[in-house]
Amino acid sequence: MAPYPSPPPQQHHPAHGTAPHHVRRNTSRPDAASSSPLRHGAPTDARGLRALIKALSASSSSSSPAAPAVHAHAAKLGLDRERTVRNGLIALYLARGERAAAGALFRGFPDGGRDVVSWTSMVTGHARLGLAREAVALFFAMLDDDDGPGVSVDAVAAAAGFAACADAKDLALAREAHRRVAAAKVDLDAVAWNALVDMYAKCGDVAAARRWFGAMPVAKTVVSWNTMISALARAGAPGEALALFREMQRAGARPDDATLVAALGACARLGALDAGRWVHALCARGRGGGADGVVVGNALLDMYAKCGAVDQAAAVFGGMARRDVCSYASMILGLATHGRAGDALALFEDMRRAGVLPNGVALLGVLSACCHAGLVDEGIRHLGAMAETYGVVPGIEHYGCAVDMLGRAGRLDEAEALVAAMTVPPDALVRGSLLAACRARGDVERAERVMRRMAAVLDRDGEAGDHVLLANTYASKGRYGRAVRVRKQMRRKRIVKDPGCSFIEIDGVVHEFRAVPANSMTH
Repeated sequence: MAPYPSPPPQQHHPAHGTAPHHVRRNTSRPDAASSSPLRHGAPTDARGLRALIKALSASSSSSSPAAPAVHAHAAKLGLDRERTVRNGLIALYLARGERAAAGALFRGFPDGGRDVVSWTSMVTGHARLGLAREAVALFFAMLDDDDGPGVSVDAVAAAAGFAACADAKDLALAREAHRRVAAAKVDLDAVAWNALVDMYAKCGDVAAARRWFGAMPVAKTVVSWNTMISALARAGAPGEALALFREMQRAGARPDDATLVAALGACARLGALDAGRWVHALCARGRGGGADGVVVGNALLDMYAKCGAVDQAAAVFGGMARRDVCSYASMILGLATHGRAGDALALFEDMRRAGVLPNGVALLGVLSACCHAGLVDEGIRHLGAMAETYGVVPGIEHYGCAVDMLGRAGRLDEAEALVAAMTVPPDALVRGSLLAACRARGDVERAERVMRRMAAVLDRDGEAGDHVLLANTYASKGRYGRAVRVRKQMRRKRIVKDPGCSFIEIDGVVHEFRAVPANSMTH
């Protein structure tokens, strides 16, 4: 394999930002920057104070003492009772993760002066802190608020509530939030409609998301299309996702990077190489965000690798101006999957020399390459070094690959010991790898022992695939009576094997074929 060109060295520049003209920087002491706004001409009017608070909320420092200092300054001037300043302070405290201080300000509004901005700041702030259910509870409390003159919920507040429900991933909460917003007759804008669609999609009701997407009374933005396309792809409906992408093209909407990534992911899942090339052509013609970006580039090489065009994936990888861990991981796994184990391991070494720390996907590619190349000892060494050397805890997929590798090499004792030592219950892949190795070696006793152990661990009889492999193991040793008994047991316990299926792309259309049992065919 031709060596990949090294990416250009990344230039690191100090972050540049602007501060209000009244803020003077002082770098003589570490804490001087946070106190300088109050020492050197801090604003004394509400407008200037709001600008300062907004700048502090947007800053990346979460440990700065500026929040209480500015709060004290506002209190000294009596501006902390001014609604917009108080709302800004609430948002600032929540941005710093100081819920208690934000809550005290929120509850202490004079004369019941909380408005929709106050409530929305609380909802959004809690959601950003990962407290989705608390954010939803605050949203419902806003809709029910009877304190003072009441709160008129607007589209911004509705979008914040929908986003909190999406983070909570609770369909019952999502439906209740939608019902209450509809009852309040809130006039939703495009952002709120997008949040509604995203909420239903992330809560698992893709049909409702599709329905409300189609019913949007406002013009669909690129975010609207991206939300629905991504939802369909996540829900295991890549064909519908790709069809919606084509509909988006017909509607004249300009795709961005997020659209292209979602469409390429759908092509990868379908194995739709022609459609993937069409999306690549859109990137090249500049109709999307472009193929030069690392995110779109990663999606392109992943699509080509999963569609079997590993040379085109390598071409995309070689042409990328910048590569991250996902770039290397997708390329290594793609090479390993297509039997190019030597190239995959060589690229892994290039990755390490480039100073890129491997992730779980890259290490799965390394294990797969070792499996294909028969480098069992090297593969086991990589598995053992994952946590200590790279900080990656082996997952079920890594164990499955290692068991398959040991099984193919005939090292069934080690494979069985590895499965027994796993800290998580073995899944169908792990069990299937071990049972397939038993079948290949004709090791009936071990297969029976594996099935008994799995039944004890899983507290059930196992999957259909496990029973089929056991029956085939019996048949491979001429013990047909035992094989028939396993099949009868499957029918008695209604353990049904899913029919096999395959995809083929013809003239840009992906067709799916499923195996149908002979006794179920009609004439």
